[in-house]
Amino acid sequence: MQNNSRFLGQTDIRIPELGIGTWQWGDRMMWDYGKGGYTDADIRAVFDAALAADIRFFDTAEVYGLGRSETLLGQFVRESREDAIVATKFMPFPWRLHRSRLMAALKHSLKRLGLPHVDLYQVHFPLPPLPAEHWAESLADAVEAGLTRAVGVSNFSAAQMGRAFNTLAARNVPLASNQIEYSLLHREPERNGQLQTARDLGITIIAYSPLAKGILTGKYTPENPPPGARGRIYNREKLQKVQPLIALMKEIGQAHGDKSPAQVALNWTICKETVPIPGAKNARQLQSNLGAIGWRLTDDEIAALDTLSAPLN
Repeated sequence: MQNNSRFLGQTDIRIPELGIGTWQWGDRMMWDYGKGGYTDADIRAVFDAALAADIRFFDTAEVYGLGRSETLLGQFVRESREDAIVATKFMPFPWRLHRSRLMAALKHSLKRLGLPHVDLYQVHFPLPPLPAEHWAESLADAVEAGLTRAVGVSNFSAAQMGRAFNTLAARNVPLASNQIEYSLLHREPERNGQLQTARDLGITIIAYSPLAKGILTGKYTPENPPPGARGRIYNREKLQKVQPLIALMKEIGQAHGDKSPAQVALNWTICKETVPIPGAKNARQLQSNLGAIGWRLTDDEIAALDTLSAPLN
């Protein structure tokens, strides 16, 4: 399997063109962990299969499963004794206002992970009242303390990304990434300047929810909506509108050796110069995600997907 790698922003860290999101690992609120038919053993199989395919970039956060995701990922990394690129995130809750709280949270994350440092530490959201510069200074502190190799942000606007970039640059630390929602059903980053600003500044865009919480797999229809919270987000009317796009994705996939809609959707985000981090609850889903790499959509296919998905955004 061909796996092209790229530098993470302006750092010397190389990451694969597709990573692994671990929101599902331990999360009960959105993903019904523990009662949705998947267990720790299933998640461990995902980790092992990813390493076997040389996909070593794993993204977690302190709030995923209230720390359970970090604990599981760290356990797997230590037990495998293989190199993995680990990213996690700090949530700037309103009661965490002092700059020192980021460093304290990072140390707690490292304790759950059982690692001396992470490869990428990110601010999860630009929550008010503090400006982007405030947490950028804390990220630089974390690099200087040797607790993370690189730093990034998540859900930052183009302007916030630029301000964080400048603050970090003043301390000779590059802003490596901005992790944002991006998919065929969420193309706002193309219009609000996030993608272009990242390109201009040499910042990697990490695309979360690249399958729109499973909707772009084609598995769900108006007659078969997703369960729980996802079913409230994507109701019958929204699912009906997505079906023509799913049909086009199936048609395009057949032209590339019977690729699935999910694989087409992930390849589209890669072609847009982003790094998607789809989640996986089991090895079967992981293998499906891996089918998105090693090939490329044509320019005409990308244009057709852009045109048909535009009214859905």
